[in-house]
Amino acid sequence: MQQAIAVLDSGVGGLTVVKEVMRQLPREKILYFGDTARTPYGSRSAEQVVEFTREIVDYLVQFNPKMIVIACNTATAVALDDITSRVSVPVVGVIGPGARAALGRTRTGVIGVIGTEGTIRSGAYEAALNTLSGGSVQVVSRACPGFVPLVEDGNFRSERTQAIVESSLAPLRGKHLDSLILGCTHYPFLADAISEAMGPGVALISSADETAREIRSILERSGQLAEADGTPLHQFFCSGDPVKFREIAQTWLGEQIRLTPVVWQVPHLGA
Repeated sequence: MQQAIAVLDSGVGGLTVVKEVMRQLPREKILYFGDTARTPYGSRSAEQVVEFTREIVDYLVQFNPKMIVIACNTATAVALDDITSRVSVPVVGVIGPGARAALGRTRTGVIGVIGTEGTIRSGAYEAALNTLSGGSVQVVSRACPGFVPLVEDGNFRSERTQAIVESSLAPLRGKHLDSLILGCTHYPFLADAISEAMGPGVALISSADETAREIRSILERSGQLAEADGTPLHQFFCSGDPVKFREIAQTWLGEQIRLTPVVWQVPHLGA
């Protein structure tokens, strides 16, 4: 049986990473868990996020995945080291890849970061950017707690969404940044609204592409890249409303989900 890449997130945001993994590694089977019953994680304590992440990983390891991807910036910021110490397979987060992608794009060295309250409070992106650049960049950060609920509701494009995005990002305009890290995997769902608010001079940086490349690199080094031909049957799990989850997943992944995902509710992970 083909071993899967397990991907977890606080909700549907990690589907942005899944989509890129499917594009770059089409032979790989994906096992996805979205904790939609308890989203968002950004306003929760670090201790709670670590606890929730542990519970999800404990659930996923029963399927014997070959890798675990924490496709949630908040969970990456506070739980990556903990999970790495608890499992025997490689664990990949999204903050390091996102920081590397931004450093590769910036021209002025002024990089913006938007994320949940927990991610911004952790300072994880600032630390990663300064470490990778040798302290040569200026980082401007802002929490945007209103974005995740919009995405979880499937409200990607509306006048209300644009108004919330414009208001949330107003303090970043005039900061002379040329790159903006979408420091939450939910935020690419709102990329059009964010781009309109920030203007054409600001490049939006999603960690999905770089994360998928890191996954490939790790699997290549360990000789674990999938070799089977054909499209694998992916599995999708959620702790909340499966109808809403399925609707958003199919909208975002399109034909990539044509084999009909297995969507489960997990009662013991209730809100």
